[in-house]
Amino acid sequence: MPRTTRPRSHPLQLGTPTALPDSPATATLDRVPNPHPDTPYVARFTFPEFTSLCPVTGQPDFATLVIDYVPKAFLVESKSLKLYLNSFRNHGSFHEDCTVAIGKRLVSVLKPRWLRIGGYFYPRGGMPIDVFFQAGKLPAGVWVPDQGVPTYRGRG
Repeated sequence: MPRTTRPRSHPLQLGTPTALPDSPATATLDRVPNPHPDTPYVARFTFPEFTSLCPVTGQPDFATLVIDYVPKAFLVESKSLKLYLNSFRNHGSFHEDCTVAIGKRLVSVLKPRWLRIGGYFYPRGGMPIDVFFQAGKLPAGVWVPDQGVPTYRGRG
């Protein structure tokens, strides 16, 4: 069973040397209290160097991930998120599975008001794949900017 949070008696990964997890299933996502739980706002993580492996060919896949969420009681601690995302480097999984699994794991750990993730994968075999996952309802009045990743265009 994947570890999702640490007991309060266990220190966060932040501030300590931490090895890259062997797989997404063994990675720990730390969460910290939201200092403004009464205020709906958007937090964004852009991860332009996401890599995973094709489960069929073993070839590397590259993507830019953009994660937007409106927190409730918790924020994801960014070092643990980086370690979790980097744990996909040697993990064989289709683009759709990577993107949706990351979204579901964050929702499970954080229980945010709203979360959206866009996985913008670079083409292999001549076709890029973009994958989107959303959970919850965006609170009224919350501004969410465009994810800023253009649709793939070839040299033309």
